Amino acid sequence: MADQLALPRRGRISGHGFVERVTILPRSAMPQFSAMVTLHEPRDARVRLLWTGQRRIPGIDPGVNLAFEGMLTVVDGVPTIHNPRYEIVGRVEESE
Repeated sequence: MADQLALPRRGRISGHGFVERVTILPRSAMPQFSAMVTLHEPRDARVRLLWTGQRRIPGIDPGVNLAFEGMLTVVDGVPTIHNPRYEIVGRVEESE
């Protein structure tokens, strides 16, 4: 795995990668949806994209390629972007 230090600790970034996994919280929890994205550059770095107030984002599923941008912060040791702008680019198998 790439060194997460290749990413800035704070600031606006844009990136491109594939959704490794998504997390959907139970209805009893505050609405929140997150996707862990493995970046293409820096190679194999990971960023969590977190949408507050959303239980699901249509089209964002494991294996989907995304382009995204937003303000990066570190939450619980994980590089995180809250409510990023994003574009679904395709599925991993389509780009190979």
